[in-house]
Amino acid sequence: MTLNMIPANQLDTTAQIFKILTHPGRISILELLRDGEHCVCHLEAFLGLRQATISQQLAVLRDAGIIQDRRDGWNIYYRVVNDQIFTVLDAARTFTGAAIPLSAKPAVNCPCPHCTAKAE
Repeated sequence: MTLNMIPANQLDTTAQIFKILTHPGRISILELLRDGEHCVCHLEAFLGLRQATISQQLAVLRDAGIIQDRRDGWNIYYRVVNDQIFTVLDAARTFTGAAIPLSAKPAVNCPCPHCTAKAE
């Protein structure tokens, strides 16, 4: 099979996914969402990034259809739409031989209902 046999729009769509995954912040967000949905304050606490930075990266992921949001009172929770994105991330790690280290503890205390319920 040659590239000229694959429709250009399919190649563009695939390339777009890889472009979205070029930002370390977006990869970190996806890695945290691997275990389920989380709110922005939770992501902020674990990644140690500013809320504005996280919101920008969430918007890119949401616009690409990789994540989805859900409002619950004051909090907005984000989750991955299709778990196959983790297969792509895992393949990249296997290819490079690199592990993505994520802190098991938040950089700061997270005030979200999810975290406060765990603490009680």
